[in-house]
Formats: sequence, structure tokens, C-alpha cells
Amino acid sequence: MLGVCYYPEHWPEDSWAADAAAMAALGIAYVRIGEFAWSCIEPRRDAFEWGWLDRALDTLAGAGLKVVLGTPTATPPKWLIDEHPEILPHDAEGRPRRFGSRRHSCFSSPVWLEETKRIVEILGERYGGHDAVAGWQLDNEYGCHLTVLSYAPHCLPAFRTWLQARYGTIDQLNAAWGAAFWSQTYRTFEEIDLPNLTVTEANPSHRLDFHRFSSDQVAAYNRLQAAILRRLSPGRFLVHNFMGFFTEFDHYPVARDLDVSSWDSYPLGHTDQRLPLSAEEKRRWARSGHPDVAAFHHDLYRGMGEGRWWVMEQQPGPVNWAPYNPAPARGMVRLWTWEAFAHGAEVVSYFRWRQAPFAQEQMHAGLNRPDGALDQGGEEARQVAGEMAALDGALASRRQAPVAMLFDYEAVWTCEIQPQGQDFDYKSLSHLFYRCLRRLGFDVDILPPGAALDGYALVVAPSLPIVREDAVEALEQCDATLLFGPHSGSKTESFQIPQGLPPGGLRRLIDMQVTRVESLPPAVQDQLAWGNKRYPVGTWRERVASDAAETVASFDDGEAAILVQNRGHYLGFWPDEAFLTDYLAALAEARGLPVQRLDEALRLRRLGDLTFAFNYGNRPLPAPAPGDAAFVLGNRQIGPHDLAAWRKG
Repeated sequence: MLGVCYYPEHWPEDSWAADAAAMAALGIAYVRIGEFAWSCIEPRRDAFEWGWLDRALDTLAGAGLKVVLGTPTATPPKWLIDEHPEILPHDAEGRPRRFGSRRHSCFSSPVWLEETKRIVEILGERYGGHDAVAGWQLDNEYGCHLTVLSYAPHCLPAFRTWLQARYGTIDQLNAAWGAAFWSQTYRTFEEIDLPNLTVTEANPSHRLDFHRFSSDQVAAYNRLQAAILRRLSPGRFLVHNFMGFFTEFDHYPVARDLDVSSWDSYPLGHTDQRLPLSAEEKRRWARSGHPDVAAFHHDLYRGMGEGRWWVMEQQPGPVNWAPYNPAPARGMVRLWTWEAFAHGAEVVSYFRWRQAPFAQEQMHAGLNRPDGALDQGGEEARQVAGEMAALDGALASRRQAPVAMLFDYEAVWTCEIQPQGQDFDYKSLSHLFYRCLRRLGFDVDILPPGAALDGYALVVAPSLPIVREDAVEALEQCDATLLFGPHSGSKTESFQIPQGLPPGGLRRLIDMQVTRVESLPPAVQDQLAWGNKRYPVGTWRERVASDAAETVASFDDGEAAILVQNRGHYLGFWPDEAFLTDYLAALAEARGLPVQRLDEALRLRRLGDLTFAFNYGNRPLPAPAPGDAAFVLGNRQIGPHDLAAWRKG
């Protein structure tokens, strides 16, 4: 189904009925409202103005629309901040963030937790049984604007309590942190400070635990809201809208308390701002987005919780927040929508119904222009709605991909805290593995370490610095070919080099050691020989050794580059894209998986008995369909920024 985000408080009430009727006529089924409306609901403490929201819900329901009602906790009102300024988060310099935008609250503030309980309970009591409310969105974009890590005064006692629960005794903490280094031994938990404002680098174990603590605070905050609405609004689904390339908290524990995971898809801004692409690549994908940006997140969020997921905010036109904000090429809003459905989305919801002519997001397009006329994104959404009706339920079935990729939020923090080289970026490395797999025509399931891996032919871990027992057991119990990238098994849970050296617990799968690592500046490149070809190696290189594993590739100086033992493969370097594509193809072919080397602009996705092909480029491409294919969308020639879908005849 299709959805849209709507803000009745932004528009004259006499326009609501026409808007609702136009939404239904366009093919919209779900409407998200209310997530930023606290000051309109409660302009003064305990003085509630429900009439407008009651009427908005009735108007939308009267047009046959289902409502996702947001809890308004992303925007505490000014009167609340004036009453309790201690709610505000503090930045790493110890300065309070101020009122005037959004997300101006701290997950660890006891007052904020009580105020959250109060407003969510009041909303749940009033609307928990309302016929129009199909589900609830909890808050909005947790942690946006770098608000997960807060250094407010109330964070310190909460962090100390968290540490005591984790370690039990201060002696165990000192041992885990290696606190004897630089004379940092603590006598009590009350001596521990937050890891900011130190003269130079703080203890990495201290920093990692602060990341864990801060992430747990987000999960606890989400759980608090979920518990209230489970009690007061039974039968309604709970959802939260995560973001693209955002890793300040671990999303998996948050998703476990939801029914639906969703994310906010802005392919152009994410391509321009979040990927380390060359100027030429940014030019090439400026109006389409990189072919593997949206798909990466579709597969990531599908792997959360029970696998139910939405796109809660789909980019409909130019946005306002990236360094540069080009307009999507004609056809891309339709393509992005179909791509989400092909990856298993239940709903694609556009942001927003009408472009706002005021405030911070007035340059952010909607399905409609500020004057109410349908914009290009709205035209393409209407086209999708018509095409969906013709498919008649064909999107209901899903199937497991042949390839799984492990993605770990703790790995992001570990690599950020002590990267050993400024170019070692976990998110970039993960995206490199993902896009190489997709260029080979594979569907990919993205899963957390420790997830069951039965049925996969190939499992890749771009990097897995901290390897827990459940992850090792899951890898041992599956029969997939396993590929581990550099820096895997390099740290213990307490951020120390493991006894016996890396890769730590992964030595049960491939008996080897990493005896030295080096980060390479851009001007330094080594060479790798494999498969009668040579490839450049930069960014990162390791010295690996083993008496049990086979060396299948070497550097020019004769040192081992890739070690293989049984099902396990270990890359002792940061792979270049050409090499990684070739190596993954060889592993897949050895497992009997069909490899399709695709044009750089073409991507495939299977859903049930349908195969989709998406052309992100500006020239026509042939659909890689069998001769007896029956096309349900498009045809054998896929136009620029267009798609096709077919069944085998």
C-alpha cells in the first residue's frame, strides 16, 4: 500500500476534507500525523486542545484512510523546557542544546522520562481505541542531529549505575578497561566521569561502554512508550522510523519492541552526504541516487524484528538538508517506490502531502506544491497506485536470499573509536561488500551477528571486530561459505586485543593469527596477485599467518593476503571493488549460485515468483529476462530511470 505524511495543524481546517479525498483518489491508504504536534495538543500544561485532532482523525477516516498516529516526543514544547531546562541534552563540550528546533531532550533525564510517560498515556487513553488509528509511530527518528550521546549532568549517575550493573565490582571494571594504563585506576564507580573533555584520547573501553550505555538508553526509552501503548491500544501496530546510514545506537534491540521497522528514504541526500564517492560518481548518481543506497537500507531494516517493514518517508522531490539538493530525475520516485516493494516493504509512505511554505523545511518538496497543485512526485505516486492494482496481490510473497551479510552497530563504534587509520570506516566497507554482491545479481539479507544462518549459501562479514559466542556458534552451525573482512576478531568485548591475537573466536573457523596491522595513506598502494590477475591494495593491510590454513593470494612482497580453511575465507586487507567483485563471484560459483555481472546502473530483486530490474542510469538497458518471460511491468528494453518486472513463462 501507499501512505503519506500529513500535518493538519499546518493547514486551514476547511482544506482537510479536500486533502483527504485527494489522498484517497491518488491511491493513498495510510496517513501519518501528529509526531510534531505537542504544542498544538497541549499549549499549556494540562490545558489540552483535542478538538482539532478529533476532527482531523474523523476527516481522514471519513475518506477511508487509516491513520498512523505519532507520539509527539521528538518536539517537547517551550513551556516544558522553561519549566524543566534539565531535560535538554548536552553536547560533548558540556553545553546544553537549546530550544528552537527538535530533538531537544535527553534520553537519560528522569524528568523527561516522566513527561514522556505522561503525554503518551494521555494520548493512549484518548485515542487507543479510536477506529481511525491503525497504528502508532513511537517518537520520530531517534537520535537525529547527533542526540544519542548526551553529556548532561544527569547522564553521569545513570552511566555509573549502568557500569556497576555490567561489571559488578570496580576491580573487574579496572581489569576490563586496562585502567592501569596512564594511571587511570578507579577506586569506586563514583569516581568515573563521562568520556568527554579529556586532554587527549579517552580510554577506548570507556568510550565503547558509553556508546553501549547511550544505545541502551534509547532502547529503554522506546520500550517505555511501547509498553504504555500495548496496554492502552491493543491490536494496533507499533512502528518507529529509523534513518539512513545512522549508527549512533543499536537498532536491533529497539526493533525487538516494535511490530514494524521503518526508515526514511532520501536517496539523493544520502548519496551526496553519506557515501565516500568520487566527484565523478556523485555527478553520475546526482539525480537518481546510488543504485545501492536505498536497497542497502531496505535489506537492513527488513532484517530487524519479525521482518515487517515500511518506508515511512520516501523522498518525493528535492530535499532541503544535504549540501546540494538536486531534483530526482523523472521516473525515480516511481522507481524508488517499486524497489521498496520488491524488497518486501508493506507500505511506502511519501514525505509529505504538501510542501510547507514556512519554517525549516519549506524547501523540502512534497507530493503537492505549496499552492496545492500535484507535483512530479505526486504524479509518479499516482502511477504506482494504478500499477499496484493491476498486479493484484503479487507482492505478498517473500523468500530468503541466497546470501547473508552481517551488519553490527557495535562494529561501527569500535572502528570510530580507534580506527588506526582515518579511512577505515565500517559503514563504507559494509556498503562496498553489499554493492559488489548486488553487481553480481544477488539478493542479500542483512542480519545481526548471532542470527540463524540456516539455508544461506554464502555469508559475508565485511568486518566483525568483536566476536561473541552466539555469533561463532551461528557460523559454525550453518553450512555456508564464510568470508571475513579485515579487522575481524580484533577486539574483545572490553576493547582489548584478544589473547592468542586476532581473529579471536573466529579461530575456531579458520585457524590463523593476525600478527601486525598497518593503515596506508592514500599515496601508498600495494599490489595483490590472485587468479592470474593483479589488484591494488590500499587503506589497510594485515600480516596474517597460519600453519593450518591455505594461502590463496599474496602481496608482491610474498606475504599472505588471503587465508582459507574449510568453509572459512579471511581477507587480510581492505579490498578494492574490482577484486572483491571477482572474489565473491568465484565463491558464489563454487557454491552453485548463478552469477549475473550487471551493468553499473542495473540492479535485480526477486519477490516470490517476480523478478524486478531497476535502471538507475540515463540510457536504456536490456532486461536480463529469460526468453519465455511474461512481463507484468515494462518490457525487455528498460528505459532510463525505469524498471521492469516479469515472471518466468
